[in-house]
Amino acid sequence: MQANYWHDKWEKGEIAFHQFKGSPLLKAHFSALELPQGSRVFVPLCGKTRDIAWLLANDHHVVGAELHEPAVQQLFHDMEIQPDVIQREDLGLVHYHATVNDRIVDVYVGDIFQLTPELVGKIDGIYDRAALVALPLEVREKYTSHIRKLSSTAPQLLISFDYQQHLMPGPPHCVNAEEIAKHYADDYIIQLLASVDVEGGLKGKVPAKEEVWLLQKRS
Repeated sequence: MQANYWHDKWEKGEIAFHQFKGSPLLKAHFSALELPQGSRVFVPLCGKTRDIAWLLANDHHVVGAELHEPAVQQLFHDMEIQPDVIQREDLGLVHYHATVNDRIVDVYVGDIFQLTPELVGKIDGIYDRAALVALPLEVREKYTSHIRKLSSTAPQLLISFDYQQHLMPGPPHCVNAEEIAKHYADDYIIQLLASVDVEGGLKGKVPAKEEVWLLQKRS
């Protein structure tokens, strides 16, 4: 899947993955990460999610990554924040930075695989709602490995979908318990926190479960 695919989706407004009121599953289950106030939470492929505002309002710093720059511009506009914009031409990235009530938000625009641990800094937890499920099978292994390296295997709240993939092409793709274990079981203790029916079916087409997973680093 090429970058142009996602740019095209954003430009056409085909962003059914965007939740205008934020994710109720984040609000219900974020506490399972047991992160202290002031933790840095990484939100990969964040788009313009309202979940970032929720994390900031709940006294966390946020680090995001997003491919489509207009989505990030809209994110800050919606939060009524004027960020500093820093060009990182050496990495092909643009860095949006702002401070909100003593909480810092950094969003990097560009290829997530260009991010380095040195660039993003310490990550205390990860909230992955629309990243893993957005990627095709051949990219997911690379992505999960990259996320572990970026974060030093920080704990994750991961939201995925389970449905009959043959009934509908992704994204969002079916990423079931078996696949999550394949990517993460060597490094994490994996716990299913919730499994809820997608109201009306995924994209209004197929029955699906939206599942919330807690991934805690093995000691």
